[in-house]
Amino acid sequence: MNLIKNFKSKFSNDINKKIWLWIGWIFVLCAGLVSISIFSLCVGSTGISLRKIIALIFEGRGTTEYSILFDIRLPRIMLGFAVGGALSLAGVLLQGMFRNPLVEPYTLGISGGAALGVCLNIVFRLNRITVYFLPLFGFLGAAGMILLVYGLSIKDGRLRIQSLLLTGVMVSFIASSLIMLIMAVSHTENLHGIIFWIMGSLETPNFLLVKLSLIISIFGLIGSYFFCLVLNAFALGEEEALHLGINVEKNKRLLFVLASVLTGFSVAVAGVIGFVGLLVPHFMRMFVGGDHRILLISSFLSGAGFLIFCDTIARTVISPLELPVGVITGILGGILFVYALNKKQIVLGNS
Repeated sequence: MNLIKNFKSKFSNDINKKIWLWIGWIFVLCAGLVSISIFSLCVGSTGISLRKIIALIFEGRGTTEYSILFDIRLPRIMLGFAVGGALSLAGVLLQGMFRNPLVEPYTLGISGGAALGVCLNIVFRLNRITVYFLPLFGFLGAAGMILLVYGLSIKDGRLRIQSLLLTGVMVSFIASSLIMLIMAVSHTENLHGIIFWIMGSLETPNFLLVKLSLIISIFGLIGSYFFCLVLNAFALGEEEALHLGINVEKNKRLLFVLASVLTGFSVAVAGVIGFVGLLVPHFMRMFVGGDHRILLISSFLSGAGFLIFCDTIARTVISPLELPVGVITGILGGILFVYALNKKQIVLGNS
């Protein structure tokens, strides 16, 4: 009896320590996200101090600085939060489902489909009718690619993981080739718009798109927690997950749809922003471990902070000119990923 009591006490203490550790990580990541957001509000071609920002909130309406803060910088921060969080979350879901550390949201051809839809929109100049047509065509392109890849990977009612991955890669190459064909025959004006969109930007002309992005990313985070234990089981392998009583095929389909929606809408609104969904989940595994109960929220918060930071660099490094944010995420993400790889800390699974 004493042995059982001691075991229960030790087990309970371990659980309590893990929970408090997780709470500490969430607090640190939230503090980092808030700090990065405040820094992003303050810096730019027009520097505004934190004290001045507080004063503008209460009595600065109608001024140029107020407009810079709340019409330009704040929407970009909100969109960076939504897109960065969504892409990182999608990366965690896909890497957990595939049990492959190199899978990212763009591997399955989702970005290629969205980019193809946007290219057609720009070439036919439909975006001049309404600002909503650009993200709409991007999302429709992503959705079409998702359906194509999904349909080609289903056999006998089973979603074949390896086939899904290979089909996605090949379809992505086809979409990229079609985009290059469109660029080759496009006018200079259309070519500039296509290239700038493909490199990614958080500058959006409509605040409704920002609010929609926030809603979808937050609901995506909430929805992902219905699968946190499923993803932990998948890390052991599909057969082991099946023995634990998990409906493997149903959960694979739901995870694929959830990750695809998060990625498709993010690409449609902000363009192709690479490395966020690949890099951030790896670094979070290094720090918080592979348990998806903490990995999901930590990746969401750190992905949001990473993209906001990259966007701040993109709009300030050669101010008043602005770089596409995808350029910055590619450079920083590539350097950090190679560093982690050389340190042999790229891992996948529970720790």
